[in-house]
Amino acid sequence: NIFWIEVGRQRAWQRPWLGAHCSIPTSLATLMTALPLRCTLRRWSPWLRGLAGLALAGLAGGCGGGGPGGDDAATVAAADIRVLMMGNSHTSTADLPGQLKALLRAGRPGRSVAVAVAPDWMFLEERSVHAPSLAQLRSQRWSAVVLQAQKYSTSGQFSYSTEGARLLVQASRGQQALPVLFPEWPRRGVDETARIYDLHVSIAQAEPACVAPIGQAWDLALQRHPGLGLHEADGNHAAVPGAYLTALVLYATLTGGSPLGLPDLDNGVAPAVQAQLRAAASDTRASVPARQHCPQDAPVAGGPVAP
Repeated sequence: NIFWIEVGRQRAWQRPWLGAHCSIPTSLATLMTALPLRCTLRRWSPWLRGLAGLALAGLAGGCGGGGPGGDDAATVAAADIRVLMMGNSHTSTADLPGQLKALLRAGRPGRSVAVAVAPDWMFLEERSVHAPSLAQLRSQRWSAVVLQAQKYSTSGQFSYSTEGARLLVQASRGQQALPVLFPEWPRRGVDETARIYDLHVSIAQAEPACVAPIGQAWDLALQRHPGLGLHEADGNHAAVPGAYLTALVLYATLTGGSPLGLPDLDNGVAPAVQAQLRAAASDTRASVPARQHCPQDAPVAGGPVAP
C-alpha cells in the first residue's frame, strides 16, 4: 500500500515503484491525502492515475523550487553586516528575511545590513551539494549563515542524516561566518518543540554552531497569549506575527543582545502584540541561551554578548 511519512514539514511520499522518495509541499500533500490511498496504483481508476501523474509532475517545486528573494550580491557586498539564510519556504515566509534585516538595522545603528536568501527551497542535505548555493556561500565573507530545513520525521519514527547540515556549518566557518541553526517552530497543536530542538543541538554538538530557540519562544508566547495568530491557516507556516517572533529570536542569537529595546516594525502587527512577542523572545533568550553551543563566537557586528 501507499504510505506517507511526515518529514520536516513536508510529506515524503514513498513507494517501491518510485525508486526513491520526494518532498511534497504541504498543500499538495493535503490534496493527495484526500485520495483513496489504501489501494495500490494498479487499482486506481484511469482518471485517478492521471490525477496522480499530474501531481507528481508538479513535484519539481516541492523538490527544490521556489523564489526566496532577499538582497542581491551588490547590496551584500556593500553592507557592514551580511547574513545569508539557507532553507525552504519557512525561511522566506511572511518576509522573515526583511523583518530580520529591519531588526538588525534598528539594533545596530550606523551599520548597513544585508540579508540574502539562497536560491530555491530545499532541505539542508540537498543544499550541501547544491552548486549555486555553495557558490553564493563562498562568494562573500558573511557575518552569519542561518541554516534551516534539516530533514526530520514529524512522526518520530524515522531518522534522517544530518551530514548536510554539518557540512554547511563547516563551510560557513570556512567563510569566517557565525553558523546559526534554525530549528523550526512547532506545527499548530503539535508538541514537537523539544524533538526538533534536540535534533539541532545534536548537530551543534558535532559541529559547534548557535542554536536559536525559536520553538521555545513560540510555545511561551502562545502559552501567555493563546489568541496570537502566529501560524498561517495551514497550521504549518508562519503568519507575519510568527515570522516577527522568529526574527526576534534570530536577532538575539546573532547579536547576543536583548530584543526588548527594539522599536516596533511597520509590518502590520499591532504595537501591543509586538511588545508581547519581544517579551517572549527576551524571556526565552534568558532561559534557553542560543549561544551555549557557540560560546567562543563573537556576536555579529561586535559588541559584548549580553549576559
